[in-house]
Parts: sequence; C-alpha cells; structure tokens
Amino acid sequence: MSSNRPVRVAVVGAGPAGIYASDILSRSGLDVSIDLIERLPAPFGLVRYGVAPDHPRIKQIIVALHKVLERGDIRLLCNVDYGTDLTLEDVRRHYDAVIFATGAIKDAELGIPGIDLDGSYGAADFVSWYDGHPDVPRTWPLTAQHVAVLGAGNVALDVARVLAKHADDLLPTEVPANVYEGLKASPVTDVHVFARRGPAQAKFSSLELRELGHVPDVDVVVYPEDFDFDEGSVAAINSSNQTKQVVKTLTDWTLKDPDEMTASRRIHLHFLHRPVEVLGEDGKVVGLRTERTALAGDGSVAGTGQLHDWDVQAVYRAVGYFGSPLPDIPFDHASGVISNREGRVVGADGEPVPGVYTTGWIKRGPVGLIGHTKSDASETIRHLVEDAGDLDAPGNPFLSATEPDPAAVVDALAGRGVEAIEWSGWELLDAYERQLGEPHGRERVKVVPREDMIRIALARAAAEA
Repeated sequence: MSSNRPVRVAVVGAGPAGIYASDILSRSGLDVSIDLIERLPAPFGLVRYGVAPDHPRIKQIIVALHKVLERGDIRLLCNVDYGTDLTLEDVRRHYDAVIFATGAIKDAELGIPGIDLDGSYGAADFVSWYDGHPDVPRTWPLTAQHVAVLGAGNVALDVARVLAKHADDLLPTEVPANVYEGLKASPVTDVHVFARRGPAQAKFSSLELRELGHVPDVDVVVYPEDFDFDEGSVAAINSSNQTKQVVKTLTDWTLKDPDEMTASRRIHLHFLHRPVEVLGEDGKVVGLRTERTALAGDGSVAGTGQLHDWDVQAVYRAVGYFGSPLPDIPFDHASGVISNREGRVVGADGEPVPGVYTTGWIKRGPVGLIGHTKSDASETIRHLVEDAGDLDAPGNPFLSATEPDPAAVVDALAGRGVEAIEWSGWELLDAYERQLGEPHGRERVKVVPREDMIRIALARAAAEA
C-alpha cells in the first residue's frame, strides 16, 4: 500500500452507536486509526444521560462500553463539538472517512392545541434534567399535584415513575443532589399516563412495566373500562411473548382490590384515550382533554367523539425522540435522520457522499433498544470497508486527508482554545464521581456542571502529566 499509513476515521458521537461502530471497525481487518469525537465532557451518550438513575441494570451497559474504550486502540476526544469546534472541512483535512452517530435527543412534536403552554414539557428535557445533563438548567418546575404523561413506551414509564417515586428511594442511585432536592420538594400525588391505543398495543417492555408495580408507596391503578381487544390485538398477543406478558401484568392490576390501595401516591394507566388539547388558563396548564378511542379491528384506533377533561397542572409528552440536523450533512427533516442508504450518507442527487457514513438513531430513527445498534453499526461498517476497497485505486474516496497525523487534529483544536478530554481525563472524572458516592454507599454521584467536569478531567490530568 503506497499510502503507508492507516485509514483515518472519525466517529462523531460517543454513545453506544458510536462506540459499537468504532469497536466493529477496529476489528474489521482494515488498517485503521479511529478517533471517537464527543461534544460532551463524558462519553456513553444516552446510557449516561437517557437511562433513569434507578435502572442500574441498564446502566451496566456502560461496563461493556468502558471495556472497549479502555483497550486504547480507539482514541477518545470529548468536549469537542462537531459544527462548532470542527467543521466538515476540518474533518476532511484530518480524516479519510467520518461516521456520524449523534443520536436523537430532541422530543418529537405533538401538534395539539395548548402543547406550548407553561407547564407542558418534553420528556427528553425532563430526562436530561434528572440524569444530570450538563446542558440543561439545574432546576425543574415541580409544582403540580396532578400530572399527565402522554405516551405508551418505556420513556413514559420512566417519567411517570421518577415523578411519583419518593425522592429518598432514589438516594442509593447516582441521582445528582440538585435533582434529589427538586423531587423531594415535589407535591405530586397522582401521575396519569395516557395511551391512545389499547393494552395490546402498548410499547412498554414487560420488565419495565413489572418494575412499576414495586415502587414503594406508589399504587398502580388500571381501569377495566380501558381494556378492549380486537382481532389485531389477539394476533399481537399470540405472536409476541412480550406483548402477552404486558397484557397479563396489566390485566392482573385490574383485579386489585381498591381497598388495598393505600399508598400516598398513584400512577394511573389509561388506555384508549387520545390527547386532543392541553387546557390552559392565564398561559398555564390547568387540564388535559382526551377523546375516547375505539379499536378498529387491526389494532389501530378511531375517535369516538367522546371527550373527557382531566384536572392536571403539568403535561409531559413522551411520544418519541427526533434527530437534529448537522452542519453540511444532508438531512431528512421529515424523518429526523441523516439522509442515507444503509449507512452511506447520500446527497440531494441520491448519490453517496464520499467517505461520509452514519449509524444509530440518527441513521434509522429512534426505534429499538440499545442492543439493536450493534447490527446497525455492522451494516454501516461493512459498507465503509467495502468502499475502502483497493486503497491505491485512482479515484478512491479514502486517503483524502491532507493532515492525517493524529497529533494534528488535537493541535488544531488547541489552537482554537478547545481542550479535548481524552480517555485518561474521563478516568479521572469517573474516579472523582465514584469517590463522591463512596461515603454514602453509592456507585457514584454525577458531577453536573460542564465547567466542573472539564476542570476535574483536565486540570487534574495536567497535574499528573
């Protein structure tokens, strides 16, 4: 090979999708040098900032991701923002190919009247707050006694559970101090979760749903009149063990004796209720209006015209995530994904953009569990390796970097005042957070402010250098 150097690849986004892609690429047989670029001061993306603190089982995915990065063959560059600190032109100068794995972190829109009232929130923003994301405010307006959560997926359950759970029951977790204090002062007594379809169409995982029934001093209330099953529902139950378990759990809850429900807080699960309007007064949420729906035979629903008003003072929409466009990268604004075919980014003419790829939720939309990103990354990496082909062939889109030395991109960033946090810096921040938790028997206590994260990772790293 006349180039006499590895193919330089940048992977933008150090969440599960980016780490899986980097790992698969590193073991692909291609002679490659990989930089994993992350805009936040810490890696691990939605596992760190999108999984509720009282779900340590899911957060254990970080252990596997940690093992990939601690090998040392993939260089981590945190605190570097693509589009601000590095442009596409910069990326092309220092790398031969780039994979975007930036995920989907915005809330999907819900186009109903009143959705923009004070007291109406996106679930993604709330999740970022309770997970200590450095880019959101330290406080959250928890003033409502009765709350509505719109959606029938695991995020809706997470939001409902965190709102209803007593703050002291979160203390063994990594919940940040400001989040604990905010939840401790919350006056909430009732959280209502609304699903527009029936129990057999709910997107909850059976494990998440069962966990809801074990939250201390919180009763789960399910209403028999919300239960209906059409042919499509029966088919769904018979074809999926997950659906069967969800329906069984929900059905068991309908048989609870109301006299045995003595908890101080309640989570109400409502099915066949379609939100049609958030009700307001003086610009603030004072209620939610839903329309009763009816199953149409195939699992879909139609409105019945029967309306119901609910007395709530806050509304959280958990109707899905949506991707954000990236500078200079083709984007499908309707779907919220980077324009691509099987991970190859394509331009307006439908032709692949040389050396530019994507994986994860920003490639295919926010569907599937974290583990699904592995097969997704494999597809993208397969195409990248295919495209690398004969590295000496004329017109090959790779080996286009004019400054491929790994030190060059770090020097260029430093020249702009950008201090990249490498793996050693993350190890210092990780150790610091664990030390904060140790006196209290907790695995860690998250450092929340971005400036503190950077100071701990960089200042102490510099002192040890």
